[in-house]
Amino acid sequence: MIRSFLKELINGSKSLTDNNRAGDDLSPESTNSSLPPADSRERARNMVMGLQDEICSGLELIDGIGRFQEESWDRPEGGGGRSRVMRNGKVFEQGGVNFSEVHGNALPPSIINQRPEAKGHPWFATGTSMVLHPRNPYIPTVHLNYRYFEAGPVWWFGGGADLTPFYPYLEDARHFHKTHKEACDSVNAYFHKVFKPWCDEYFFLKHRNETRGIGGIFYDYQDGSSQLYKGQNPKGSAASISNELGPVKSTWDELFQLGQACGKAFLPAYAPIIQKRQDQPYEDRERNFQLYRRGRYVEFNLVWDRGTIFGLQTNGRTESILMSLPPLARWEYGYQAPPGSREALLTELFTKPQNWFDDQTLEEKCRPHNAIN
Repeated sequence: MIRSFLKELINGSKSLTDNNRAGDDLSPESTNSSLPPADSRERARNMVMGLQDEICSGLELIDGIGRFQEESWDRPEGGGGRSRVMRNGKVFEQGGVNFSEVHGNALPPSIINQRPEAKGHPWFATGTSMVLHPRNPYIPTVHLNYRYFEAGPVWWFGGGADLTPFYPYLEDARHFHKTHKEACDSVNAYFHKVFKPWCDEYFFLKHRNETRGIGGIFYDYQDGSSQLYKGQNPKGSAASISNELGPVKSTWDELFQLGQACGKAFLPAYAPIIQKRQDQPYEDRERNFQLYRRGRYVEFNLVWDRGTIFGLQTNGRTESILMSLPPLARWEYGYQAPPGSREALLTELFTKPQNWFDDQTLEEKCRPHNAIN
């Protein structure tokens, strides 16, 4: 059943890619529509709610035992959402898939600092976000978020997905990246060139000097009006590539298609990894290292994640905001992975930005650890 489900997902993702690719104008000169359509909020809401439904149904089928429990909530200042949490499944120790639709009269500092032109306007935001913490240390933790904002005449899309392995495999990393690249390319081949390094940059623990995992894609403040990169590191590789590409014009509909295509690519990107790793045996050593590395996940989400900051600054539902935290984690003072160990492979290779597709030295580094496939 799971294999036929995966086949259907992958074929559906390819069909979406083929349909969107036809007739694409990939040049930076493609026209931009400065205002969203009249039904923008309804379409964005339906898209992210649909992604939540589709992903939850797929994850329940994959897990086989776990079921998502739903709680609806209201935000006193305006809006609300529905939180779905799975606990103690066969595959997932804990995971949550959220939907929210919130609005208000004043944006928090975390947004105004990035988009000062939105100040003083009533605002609307809708999105879906997800974090899954599998039980088996050989299955990576995964995160997804796709969202849409409006504030007066200002609007933008944001989102992405990233993978955080504990005992990684090179082919798993390549598959996750390839699937998301194809989704980006189905709308515009320039997108992935910037969104991949932007993800490496965003999911970075500055106080640890390491990435949270192997990355994926990340984008924010996309209104189709200028250069793709709108991050905080003008000297980084994402900014450099964006500068080389120059202005990349996109319409509201194209950016809507981007969120939809990438959201629908999630299950085909992640489910085959689960299928390969879910029955892989492990012992206390692997479990303890998984819990230790989960501590890094906690550190990022509480210190650096802008979604967490935005949710808390706008008085969102605390339980839904913090559902991304793992059920169990541990910290160990001064831990160093043994030289040449499988654990050291993670800290030395898989927490550093890599060219996953073209760097053949990665195979040489992974082969001694049986970490290719």
